[in-house]
Amino acid sequence: MTTERMHTVLTLQRQLQQLGYVAEPGLAATLLLMTAMGRPLLLEGEAGVGKTEIAKVLAQVHQTRLIRLQCYEGLDAHSTLYEWNYQRQLLAIKLLDDDPRPVAEKEQDIFSERYLLRRPLLEAISSTTPVVLLIDEIDRADEAFEAYLMEVLSDFQVSIPELGTIKAVSRPLVILTSNGTRELSDALRRRCLYQYVDYPGFEKELLIVETRLPQMPLQLARQVVEFVQALRQMDLQKKPGIAETLDWAAALLQLGVSSLDESGIDGIMASLSALVKTQADGASLSRVVVKKMAAAC
Repeated sequence: MTTERMHTVLTLQRQLQQLGYVAEPGLAATLLLMTAMGRPLLLEGEAGVGKTEIAKVLAQVHQTRLIRLQCYEGLDAHSTLYEWNYQRQLLAIKLLDDDPRPVAEKEQDIFSERYLLRRPLLEAISSTTPVVLLIDEIDRADEAFEAYLMEVLSDFQVSIPELGTIKAVSRPLVILTSNGTRELSDALRRRCLYQYVDYPGFEKELLIVETRLPQMPLQLARQVVEFVQALRQMDLQKKPGIAETLDWAAALLQLGVSSLDESGIDGIMASLSALVKTQADGASLSRVVVKKMAAAC
């Protein structure tokens, strides 16, 4: 990588950190590549590692809108593109009862863009300025939708029977996320740049806490990160993500806990609702276990 390119990567890293997101050089370089090459970016990793947040801060960096399509089982292509505003169309039909024009001309009025409700995919390609399109948890949708999505993102145009083909006014910056609940197709992977997002190491997570909670004493921040990193090594139903680390750190501050030691054990126990999110995981963190883990930090 040339010195100029390296400087560009470092500049983007600084921009992201100013917005509260700590990115490694590899991720920053990939974000620059997706912009330069016009390719979608597939982010894969465990839930809670900050994949969705990347799209949010990228929109802030480019000073543009974020349009989010949340995927789920049974999602159909039609609902991601458009719907007709049936109530307004019915009202218009009544108003056209006395209109002497031919029926075909009246139908053109009813099925015009003024009655079209744009859903995320159509909204993204219809924007006059490029937006960030976040297709969140693509692995939750089925393979048929995945194939359709790749067709839309390849041609950046959609077909609406009543209106014909609508081509993109601008090309969005597309980020897809996957938690790995289903293996994605080779066709999708080939069309995307790829980045695996893992749980952060100690130093990176500490920097995240310092960036997002600058009022937290450094020693307490280090203890919080050490505790969470140890917790992720346990056999939990849901490992705490970065959001839980930040929520727990904020909760400790709210409860006046200044150190993870014996003096703060009551506050630590009271704050665990911000860190663990299932009954089984909560039951595994007894007072004795928490005291032992805190003492090791």
